[in-house]
Amino acid sequence: MTRTATVLFSSLLTLGLSISNESCFAQSGTTSASSNNTPVNTFIGTQDDGNTFPGASAPFGMMQVSPIGEHYSGWRYTDPKIRGFGHFFLSGAGCWEQGGQLSVLPVTGSIQAGGDFDTSKASSFDHKKYAANYTHEGEVGDAGYFKIKLTSYGGITAEATALTRAAAERYTFSPTTTLGHILVNLGQANERHNVAGSSLQVIDDHTIEGKIVTLSFCGGTKYITWFRMEFDRPFKTHGVWNEAGGKEGIRSFSQQGEVRPHGAWFSFDVSNQKPVTAITAISHVDAEGARRNLRVEGMQQGQLLSFDNMRQKAQNTWQQELSSIKITGGNHDERTVFYTALYHALLQPLTGNDVDGRYRGWDNQVHTVDLKKKETYYEYFSLWDTYRAQNQLIALIRPRRAKDIANSVLKIHEQGGWLPRWGYASYETNVMTGDPVTPFLVDLWRYGALKGKEQQAYAALRENAFGVPAFKVRAQGRAGNPNYLKNGFVQYDRAFPAKGMDVDPHHGGSATMEYAQADGALAYMAIALGKKDDAALLKKRAQNWQNVWDKTVLDKELGFQGFPRARLDNGDWYTEIDGSYSPRSEHGFHEGTSWQYQWLVQQDVAGLVHAMGGQELAGKRLDAFFALDALQKNPYDAVRKDWVVGPYSYYNQYRYNPNNEPDLHAPWMYTHIGQAWKTTAVVRAAESLFSNAPNGVTGNDDLGTMSAWYIFSALGIYPSTPGTGDFLLHAPKFAQAHIDLGNGKSLDINANHHHPQQTTYIQNARFQGKQQSKVFLSWEQIQMGGKLEFELNPAPQTWGSQLDALPLGLISKIK
Repeated sequence: MTRTATVLFSSLLTLGLSISNESCFAQSGTTSASSNNTPVNTFIGTQDDGNTFPGASAPFGMMQVSPIGEHYSGWRYTDPKIRGFGHFFLSGAGCWEQGGQLSVLPVTGSIQAGGDFDTSKASSFDHKKYAANYTHEGEVGDAGYFKIKLTSYGGITAEATALTRAAAERYTFSPTTTLGHILVNLGQANERHNVAGSSLQVIDDHTIEGKIVTLSFCGGTKYITWFRMEFDRPFKTHGVWNEAGGKEGIRSFSQQGEVRPHGAWFSFDVSNQKPVTAITAISHVDAEGARRNLRVEGMQQGQLLSFDNMRQKAQNTWQQELSSIKITGGNHDERTVFYTALYHALLQPLTGNDVDGRYRGWDNQVHTVDLKKKETYYEYFSLWDTYRAQNQLIALIRPRRAKDIANSVLKIHEQGGWLPRWGYASYETNVMTGDPVTPFLVDLWRYGALKGKEQQAYAALRENAFGVPAFKVRAQGRAGNPNYLKNGFVQYDRAFPAKGMDVDPHHGGSATMEYAQADGALAYMAIALGKKDDAALLKKRAQNWQNVWDKTVLDKELGFQGFPRARLDNGDWYTEIDGSYSPRSEHGFHEGTSWQYQWLVQQDVAGLVHAMGGQELAGKRLDAFFALDALQKNPYDAVRKDWVVGPYSYYNQYRYNPNNEPDLHAPWMYTHIGQAWKTTAVVRAAESLFSNAPNGVTGNDDLGTMSAWYIFSALGIYPSTPGTGDFLLHAPKFAQAHIDLGNGKSLDINANHHHPQQTTYIQNARFQGKQQSKVFLSWEQIQMGGKLEFELNPAPQTWGSQLDALPLGLISKIK
C-alpha cells in the first residue's frame, strides 16, 4: 500500500543516494546464503522507498528484530546511524507506524549525573542523540539471521534471529570493554510511529516485562503490545529514565506519551567479550501471552535457547518455506533476487494468536483458535495491495495458510461487524479505496480455501457489496455504495466525510472501476453457489465501469480518444476550473491517473476493447502506454526513463507505473487481446527493476505484493481476472522451476531453448504432454500438478493470437 501522504514526507527527507551498482553492493559482504539454492539478501528493498526491513523474522512471524534509523518506515540503507533495534516491523508499507517499538541499543560509558549518559538531563536518553554509528562492512542479511557492526561505543557486534513469537539478540562488546549497558527505550519507536504510553517492570535480576501503546497505521487507533524480555545472565545494576532524568534502582514505571521520554538501562559485566543475549516475546493479548510465548518458543527444558540454537531453528524453518519453489538457471544475483522476493512475500500476513491459541479480535475481546486443528489466526491485511498477486501466491504454494487467512478475514467480519479493507492488528484503518476484500476472498474461495464456509463468506461479501456499515462500525466499507447502487457510479466528492485517511468518494473514478471489478468477481461466486438473481445483477454492475467512461475525452498529444473520467454527485463530468480535462490528470483516481486505471477492466476486456475502438487501436494504446518501441531497443534504459520517474510518481503520468498496484496486471492485457509476445517483452523489461541491491525493489514492496508480482513474472504464470481461477502464461525467466503446490503434488515448468541474456518468446507450449494453445491454465489444471513446457524463440511469435486461445472473462462466462 503506497500512500500519497508519504510523497511529501519522502520529498522532505530527501535521504541518501540511490545505489544501483550491484557488484559494488555484493562486494561489501552483505549477504550470507544459508543454501546455495535459496540465497536471500534482506537488504534488498531498504533503499529508495522499497520500505523493507533488513532484520530477522520468521515466515508470517508475529515479531521482527531490525534496526531503526531516521526513515519513517524504520530503516533506509543510507541512514547515518542506528537508533536501536525494534521488535516489530511491517515489510514494504508506504504509510508510517510501521513498528520499531521496544527499541534496544547496546552502549558503553558511564550512566550517572554528569556522565556519558547524564541522569540529570533527560535529553541524554533521546535515541537521536545516543544513536550509534555503524559500518556496512561484514553485515549479514539472511533469512532468519541479521548481523551488523556498530562502530560507536568501542565497537559492538549486533546479531538477531527470530521464531514466530520469540526472538533473540546477541550483543558482543569490544575486548577492552568491561561494563556494557543495554538501553530499552519504550518511549520512542520509528521516526513517525507514535508511542502513546508504556509501562515496564523489573521482575528479577535478568527479566523485564511491560507493554507499549502505539498508534496504528496512518495515525489510526491505539493498540497494545505486551512483551517479556529475559537476559541470559543477571545484570549488575539497572535504572530508568523519564522527563526528569535517570534514576538507578527503580523497578517499575508507567509513562504517557512520546513527548515524555521513558525507558530503562541494564548494565552487564562484559569482560573477556562475554556477549549479552536477550530473548524476547510479544503478545497482542496480555502479559501472560508474552510469557507463554517466550516459554514455548524461547526456552527448552526450562532454559533459554542459546542464540545459535534459535538461529538454527529459524533458518531451518526458512529453508523449508523457500524450498517451495526451486529454480534452475540464472546467475547468483538473479537467484538471490528471486528467493529474496519469495522471502518478502512470505512475511505476511502476520501470525496473530499466541501459542495457547488466544488472539485479540476486532471486538477487542479475547478469542481462541482451535489448536487441535492446527489453526492460525492472521493479522495485518493490506488488501488493496495483496489481492493482486501476493494472495494468489500464498494460495498456490501454501494452501493450508490460505485457508487460515480466509478464515481470519471471516472472523474479522464476525467480531468487528464488517469485512476489512486495511486491517492493522485488531483495527480497521480505512486506508485506501475501492473494494479489495471482494476479489481477495472470492479468489480464495475459487482456490478452495473457503471449503465448508462458502455460504458464510458469500453472505459477508454480499452485505459489503449491497450496503454500507452503520455509523458506529469503524469500517467504512463501500462508502460510495448509495450513489453507486442508485446511479451506477461513485461520485467524486472531496468533501465526503471519512472515518480514516481515505474514503471512496474522494477518488470516485477509480472507486467505480474497483467496485465494478469486485462485482464481476462476486458474480462468478454467486452463479457457482446457485444465486442466479444476484449473479445477474452483479454481472450487470460489473459493467458499471462504462458509466465513468467518457468517449469524448482526447489525449491531445497521442490522439487516443475515450478514457475513464470521474463524475460529480449530480452526474456531471469532472472538469478543471477552466473547463478542460486531461486523461493524464489524477483527479478522481487514487494514486494514479485515468491512463493507468483504464486497464482495470479485466472482467470485461471485450467491452473495453470495443470502447477503445477495436483490437488494433487497443493494441496501439498499450504500445504507447508501455513505450514499446523504446522498450524493444533498450529495455533497461527505457523502463527507467519512460516508466519510473520516482517511487511515488503516480500523478500526471500516462505511462505504465511498475511502482504501484493499479496497473500491475496491465502487461497481461496484451495476452487478453491476442498479443502474448508483447506481455513477455514488457515483463522481462520490468524485471530489470528488481536487483540484488538495496534499491532492488521498485516502489514500496507493500507487504510482499511487488515481490509476489516478480515471482509470478519469473515463473511464467500470472493470476488472471479475480474469481476465474485462471493463470495467464508467458515466457519464464528461468530455464526450469519446480513448484511444490502444498497438496502433495508439484508443477514443473520447463523453458526449452531458454537464453539467459536474451528475451525469448513462446513459440508453442505443452501441458502434460499435450499442446497448450490457450494462453491460460485453470486452477484445477494447476492443482493436479504435472509439467508445463515452453518452446522459446528469440523472435516474437504468434502463439496465443487465435480468438479461441484467449480468456473469455467473467462477463462472457456468466450466462
